[in-house]
Amino acid sequence: MSSPVKTLCALAAALALAGCTSLIPAYERPALPVPDAFPYPAAEQGTPAAALPWQQFFDDERLRTLIATALRNNRDLRVALLNIAQARAQYDIRNADLLPTVAGTASASRGPSPVSGSQVTTLQANVAFSAWEIDLFGRIASLSEAALAQYFATEEGRSAAQTALVASVANTWLSLAADEELLAITRQTLSTREESLRLTRLRFENGASSEIDFRLAQSLYETARATLAQLQRQRATDINSLALLVGEPVAPQYEVGLTTAKVSLPDVPAGLPSDVLVRRPDVRQAEQQLLAANANIGAARAAFFPRISLTAGVGTASSDLAGLFKGGSWGFTVAPTLVQTLFDAGRNRAGLASAQVSRDIAVAQYERAIQQAFREVADALAGRATYGEQVRAQGAVVEAEEVRYRLARLRYDNGVASYLDLLDAQRSLFTAQQSLVQARLAGLQNQVQLYRSLGGGWNP
Repeated sequence: MSSPVKTLCALAAALALAGCTSLIPAYERPALPVPDAFPYPAAEQGTPAAALPWQQFFDDERLRTLIATALRNNRDLRVALLNIAQARAQYDIRNADLLPTVAGTASASRGPSPVSGSQVTTLQANVAFSAWEIDLFGRIASLSEAALAQYFATEEGRSAAQTALVASVANTWLSLAADEELLAITRQTLSTREESLRLTRLRFENGASSEIDFRLAQSLYETARATLAQLQRQRATDINSLALLVGEPVAPQYEVGLTTAKVSLPDVPAGLPSDVLVRRPDVRQAEQQLLAANANIGAARAAFFPRISLTAGVGTASSDLAGLFKGGSWGFTVAPTLVQTLFDAGRNRAGLASAQVSRDIAVAQYERAIQQAFREVADALAGRATYGEQVRAQGAVVEAEEVRYRLARLRYDNGVASYLDLLDAQRSLFTAQQSLVQARLAGLQNQVQLYRSLGGGWNP
């Protein structure tokens, strides 16, 4: 067999052997550090949250439009997308290290010949690669595997960012609905108290009422004015928050215009923690980061073994351009190099220890992500089990206070009850109405949280 053929065979064997050996530890998914079932009941039927697109979970067309706009314009989500592109580029860089970088060169020189001393021209053309590491022990392949896992982690991070964004837009929109409902109640109460204050002032000025009654009516009126100002400010800040999430100003037609009592959201089943939690994007992101840390151990182990690099080239030389590519002008070089560390003051051992600790940290972070996900689901299920009863009870309180207020007004008009009784009934009704709106808002936001914590809100 001729020397060029032998060389080509050696290169082919090196390419075949490169990356065949992997020192990455076998991966086993850590056991879930949570109970086998959620502590509170969930819906027994329905579409699982992970399989229910947000377009179907939210039935209001204005809210769906806002969410779609946020997915296009939100800057945090845009950063998450750019992180994916950056991680993909990093993986491509690592993966390219597995193959040699081939370069072509051409040169021309003129100078005295060492034999005759006369001026001669030398033309050269070469194709070569320099110091290509033959990855016999999988060091580069391990780094490439780690970069790939990091790329997948950024994709999962983007999914997690989308679920959070969908939930944030929905919750802010629901808060805006509650703001408008509370504003309507407060304006109605303010109008009633303004009329009461006017009548009380007339009665006080004519000696038919005490100053205590007048000052109490005045206090209740000013309290309603302060509440109205507070709610107007809250509504403005909620619109600003929604505009930030959406990425553009919110048009007036999207500023809700409905009450929390008219909003309904579907119930979703929870399933088992072992099935649900591992499908959440943030948990999958933590697992991909664990896989990346595991792959880095393989690279740290490979550092203990020799590094074999190869420099090779083929080219031609001639004294004139016409003879540059003719037979007999060709030549090649092959220069393998083996480097084995003899003393590094414990650097490789420390690198391996660092990689193993990083893997242990990633395990703890993965388990922490599982526990956090379990708690979010458990909290949402606890809210599901109690908010409905709270809203029903608070609704009964409002009904009772409405009847009490009507009776107090009737008794006062007939001179049976004092004005203090009427104002107290009016104040209690206002407080009960506010509490009912806030309870309904909390219940709706809890349903959104349950949908998000079960992995809902993400679809391509």
